[in-house]
Amino acid sequence: MNTFGHLFRLTSFGESHGKAIGGIVDGFPAGIFIDEDFIAGEMARRRPGQSDLTTARQEADRVQLLSGIFEGRSTGCPIGFMIRNEAQHSQDYAEMREAFRPSHADYTYRQKYGLYDYRGGGRASARETAVRVVGGALAKLALREAGISVEAYTSQIGSITLPYDYRHYDATAAETNAVRCPDAEKAEEMAELIRRVKAEGDTVGGVVTGLIRGCPAGLGEPVFGKLHAALGAAMLSINAAKGFEYGEGFAAASGRGSKLNDAFKPDGQGGITTQTNHSGGIQGGISNGQTIYFRVAFKPVATLLHPQSTVNLHAQPILLQARGRHDPCVVPRAVPIVEAMAAMTILDYYLQSKTTRI
Repeated sequence: MNTFGHLFRLTSFGESHGKAIGGIVDGFPAGIFIDEDFIAGEMARRRPGQSDLTTARQEADRVQLLSGIFEGRSTGCPIGFMIRNEAQHSQDYAEMREAFRPSHADYTYRQKYGLYDYRGGGRASARETAVRVVGGALAKLALREAGISVEAYTSQIGSITLPYDYRHYDATAAETNAVRCPDAEKAEEMAELIRRVKAEGDTVGGVVTGLIRGCPAGLGEPVFGKLHAALGAAMLSINAAKGFEYGEGFAAASGRGSKLNDAFKPDGQGGITTQTNHSGGIQGGISNGQTIYFRVAFKPVATLLHPQSTVNLHAQPILLQARGRHDPCVVPRAVPIVEAMAAMTILDYYLQSKTTRI
């Protein structure tokens, strides 16, 4: 499945070592100002080679918008775009032509299709997520018109964690360091851990916390289209994502209803709000107007720069020494991808909400 969304849809194409990657956004509202500098800025947050904590692959990730825009605004027609691949080192993967890399998609892709693109993982590569960031940037521009913002930050690298309380942090401060952590002291500890792990030829995982502010009450499509289920599906489609929770998440399993219920109260402006937000802004699968907050866990990158035991196409045991340029930790670059997937999900559900009643 290469298409995401219902009313707002992104279809992506391309492989890690192909000529280009790109996509088509359909169902995008007309009349939205398309800020190309903003899109470029979002791409710069995800692009490889941005610091010593990421892969050394250098890609400019320039986005070429091909259609659906006239005089700087969306026309309501499909927005086509393309991103050229400019720094492929396919020779780095020659030894992997017949080897199944541990915990990669090589084996499962071959079982499904009968073949696989061993050069950087092909379609299974995180290179594909650049397309999502473009779609997410467009979605953010539309959500901005509705007063909705989407932010994320690194809240854990390895065993170094921030308290799970989004109210303690200014998410915009995350962009002041390479780890994308809003706590400067913790950010330096995280960076040092990534550098140490990288020097050992190993990898490390972590957690990204996401925030959606200004989301109106009423978004969500019961019973099988619940908003938190859609957000979970979106996040778990990201490469290396291994877990998702929203609101109190798994911590709620050890709590009591008397402590976790969100009591309602007047908001002082003729409306209704809640005294607390343990629900994470979603109740009954529908947004309640509070800040939606969630966490996404990412595993350590599967490619290690030291020998690993595996087998080849002929089921013969071999020792594989991987080469290439890989992230020792995907989490800092995953932050804008988490934002992109959240923004596209919320815009899709926002548009769906307009069809509910007259």
